[in-house]
Amino acid sequence: MADPNDSRPTPLGIYDRPSRPVISGVEIIALALSALWLIGAATFFLLLEPPAPEIAGPATGTDRLRFVMTLLAVFMPVAMIWVAATAARASKVMREESYRLQAAIDAIRQAYVAQAQGRGGMSDASVQKKLDEIAAAQKKTETALATFHSSREQPAPVPASAIDPTQDHQAALPLGTRVEDMTPPLGRADLIRALNFPETAEDTEGFAALRKALKDRHAKELIQASQDVLTLLSQDGIYMDDLRPDMARPEIWRKFAAGERGRAVAALGGVRDRSSLALAAGRMRQDPIFRDAAHHFLRKFDQMFAGFADAANDADISDLANTRTARAFMLLGRVAGTFD
Repeated sequence: MADPNDSRPTPLGIYDRPSRPVISGVEIIALALSALWLIGAATFFLLLEPPAPEIAGPATGTDRLRFVMTLLAVFMPVAMIWVAATAARASKVMREESYRLQAAIDAIRQAYVAQAQGRGGMSDASVQKKLDEIAAAQKKTETALATFHSSREQPAPVPASAIDPTQDHQAALPLGTRVEDMTPPLGRADLIRALNFPETAEDTEGFAALRKALKDRHAKELIQASQDVLTLLSQDGIYMDDLRPDMARPEIWRKFAAGERGRAVAALGGVRDRSSLALAAGRMRQDPIFRDAAHHFLRKFDQMFAGFADAANDADISDLANTRTARAFMLLGRVAGTFD
């Protein structure tokens, strides 16, 4: 068992477990009240109460009941006093722990903000190094998206004997028709699944939905924007799976799709994690690349959802709100002031 006086290392240095007195003021008050009650009860039963008449014979049931009631009258109030004292001390300990936890979170946020403000004095070489790291991360994202495209099933080759050299086998498209226009419309279920991204490398359904979504031009733009901001957020240790936002009702999402902003859709900013909000807000102010990527992502999500909400039912909207892309929208939208 660990020694309660030991110290534990934390990001803020050494975290000393607060020392508490063995007997606090609450226990002293409880002891005083218990003593007063016992003295008063003893005075009443021993000095003030007239003695019962002596009756020969065995004790009756009434005498036994009287004895039990006397014990309850003496010791029940003492027990209630100590129950109240224990509850008061536990409440005090919980309040102290809550204050200390809040102070630790505020200190972490202040330390990050101070560190972010100090970045302004970095040398040009440090700034260039940071930009190169972000560019490398974006390049990895583009490579991954290209992999999704290339991994789709290829059509079987046509035997050479079956090819007629006199005929042109390329499908003729009417003038002005793009390849994207010939692609079947993307289903809502596939779009929702793609915006959550594959869970693991073996998530075949997730990759299949992602490949379908990448064939749709508008969905592809949102997925790429979402992948960019998720990659940048992960550099600060912010992951969507760790967030547990308060989910807004579907009618609030429909108001947002209809163009309402501000307090009418404030419930969409359901992310309450203070450290994630502080880290994202600090980077939004200090990092222009992150700021541009976040605003581009918010615009693409707004455009996508305006069309999605028209044909979606409440269940579809709730499923979309549970995706990683929607959680990133809640976080960045609150940081950017979209819901103010």
